[in-house]
Amino acid sequence: MIIQPVVNIAEICARKGVENVVLSPGSRCAPLTIAFARHPKLKVRTVSDERAAAFIALGMALTTGKPTVLVCTSGTAALNYAPAVAEAFFQQVPLLILTADRPPEWIDQLDGQTIRQQNVYGQHIKQSYTFPSDFSHKDSIWHSERMVSEALNEAVAYPAGPVHINIPLREPFYPAPGEELEFSTDVKIIEEEPANYTLSAAQVQQEFSNFNRILIVAGQQNHTLELLPIIERFAQKTSAVVVGDLISNLHELPQTIRHQDAILACPETEKLGKLQPDLLITFGKSIISKALKLYLRKYKPAAHWHIQPAGHVADTYQSLTRIIRSTPEAFFESINAGNSDTNYSATWSEIENKASTFLRNYTSEAELSELTVVSRVLEILPEKSNLHLANSMAVRYANVVGLDAGKKVEVYANRGTSGIDGSNSTTVGCALTSPAITTLLTGDMAFFYDRNGLWHNYLPQNLRIVILNNHAGGIFRLIDGPKQQPELEEFFETKQALDAANTAKDFGINYTACHSLTDLQKALAAFFAADAGAGILEIFTDSKANAAAFAKYKQLLLKAL
Repeated sequence: MIIQPVVNIAEICARKGVENVVLSPGSRCAPLTIAFARHPKLKVRTVSDERAAAFIALGMALTTGKPTVLVCTSGTAALNYAPAVAEAFFQQVPLLILTADRPPEWIDQLDGQTIRQQNVYGQHIKQSYTFPSDFSHKDSIWHSERMVSEALNEAVAYPAGPVHINIPLREPFYPAPGEELEFSTDVKIIEEEPANYTLSAAQVQQEFSNFNRILIVAGQQNHTLELLPIIERFAQKTSAVVVGDLISNLHELPQTIRHQDAILACPETEKLGKLQPDLLITFGKSIISKALKLYLRKYKPAAHWHIQPAGHVADTYQSLTRIIRSTPEAFFESINAGNSDTNYSATWSEIENKASTFLRNYTSEAELSELTVVSRVLEILPEKSNLHLANSMAVRYANVVGLDAGKKVEVYANRGTSGIDGSNSTTVGCALTSPAITTLLTGDMAFFYDRNGLWHNYLPQNLRIVILNNHAGGIFRLIDGPKQQPELEEFFETKQALDAANTAKDFGINYTACHSLTDLQKALAAFFAADAGAGILEIFTDSKANAAAFAKYKQLLLKAL
């Protein structure tokens, strides 16, 4: 029989708001699998590849805002969760990882499928617990139930993140034939009220009035409907400039500067100097734009305030002077107008309009390249849909192009660690927990690297995958360093001849190939139709031609600015 404290893990998870569980098959984890699978209030899915399973769980937690539970067997299965665990840690996404393990006396005894699993995720986990292996004393039951509540509370406490419970299990793993599981009704539940990170305006209002040129830089964050009008009102009453990468999800605001990569390509130091802020206000996580990071490190503000309720704060721009422990909503609501410089915001707006007009004209007239393809795809994305951006060039192209003001699209990207390894899976997790059309914009290397994200029985029909296939890791042609090396093609680009047709066939996904902009224009409307079903749209380009086209774009941009 399965011991009752293990059965009750599922009950505690359900009582504390968990909705989704992703497990991978195994024998040692059978007690956990059976307990979760038989619980009436939990949605349980099986994904055989643990790396894909973990990223799918990440996508679910990103979309729902609630912890997703992961369950795997002992041994290297737990190690395969590590990339997604690290991503969740740096992207601040709540996961509860349950790893089955051998009992402690069998560790390091050459028993099968056994590794050292305690603290297996090292410093990339908020907290790691070890479940009791002996329940002969009643306090062990109290300990086990308390532990699960504490783990879930920790996963959602700001900043959210992954929490691990390693669970040593002894045989027997399976209930006897016909044996029913009973979920205890009197399990211990510990609830934790979220902290209220409010702010007294008097704390910062007086100092705020000393600054004239205010620049707000928003980092990666989920779309937050309540924040948008607050930022808009703040910008209007203070003439502050708001800059946001695509992953900041501020693109709906008309005044957001969204083409900073283009703006900061301007070679004239006099113009760049006019964009320098007195006060830099930041919130959110990382940004994509290297140009913006380099600019702010060179043209440093007199003061830099970062708004963050709790947790470690990074000094990304090397100018941090104050950490304000508040939510962005509370901060921007509390500040009244200061001694703002309207010329400062006008300078940013003027160069933003030039960059926007140039990009729109260039991408509408340019020949086939990845930049023009991304522009056409983003232009036709359905309203109220989700967009996932794979790393390498897909996320960079999308950030250069941007979304139009007012476009209601929620943007996600695995920018916690910026790896290509889980883009498909994260998008699948999002699509499984959102009714909206969910689009992944990816490159060929990232797509093929994570094909197992499609290897399961839960293909979401709202999934759309757009692949930029240049048969190589094309980013290396655009980076100073590798592009000048004779080893570029063989050892950096790592050319490959694959296309996604067979993958689409294997998993029952609609497939369309495009070799020209005309092909693309014909395909897009049908591809994004609400009733089209899961689809892959693969656009073939040449790596060398893409590099030449991007160089031409940058050359013409400098003239336009």
